[in-house]
Amino acid sequence: MSLTLTLGYNTRSEWTAAVLNDFDLFLADHAACERKASGMALSMSAHYPDKPDVVSHMIDLAIEELTHFREVIKLMHARGLHQIPDTKDPYIVALRQTMEQGSQAYFRDRLLLAAIIERRGHERFNLIAQALEPGPLQKFYTAITQSEGRHYELFLNLASQYFSPAVLQTRLNQLLDLEAEIVADLPLRAALH
Repeated sequence: MSLTLTLGYNTRSEWTAAVLNDFDLFLADHAACERKASGMALSMSAHYPDKPDVVSHMIDLAIEELTHFREVIKLMHARGLHQIPDTKDPYIVALRQTMEQGSQAYFRDRLLLAAIIERRGHERFNLIAQALEPGPLQKFYTAITQSEGRHYELFLNLASQYFSPAVLQTRLNQLLDLEAEIVADLPLRAALH
């Protein structure tokens, strides 16, 4: 049985319009997201040294996310933009509050929430890629979309190595319902979340 990850809330077209209306701010937020994703992967590689497959995949993911960070920074510099001060992402903060305690439950939720976050990124980067004019920026966001697709599958596959599919699917469905509520309540802004 393979896991099914279907988002419970589809991003509205108003979000895409908000991003396109302030794409410079979106780029700054995107850069911050890529940097934080790289840090999250490194953190997971350090927290689970007894799981060599997790360590190996998270190191690879950290490098890939850092490469994306570098590419977004290049786009920003070409536009005369700089990084903005860090802020807490309300989406990520709310998702973290859904995590269950206990080492195994926390590990399970960490993998499943990472899959959901990457799946949401896949959806939203795809919306941006479709809305952009043909050219280098559209190609970049098409490639980022494909990358996010691989990432969410990676986290689902890792979760499947450590937990039974039935348990995972039940918890994944609960988390997807919670994520849908969180996303529906997010303010519209030129940010990934």
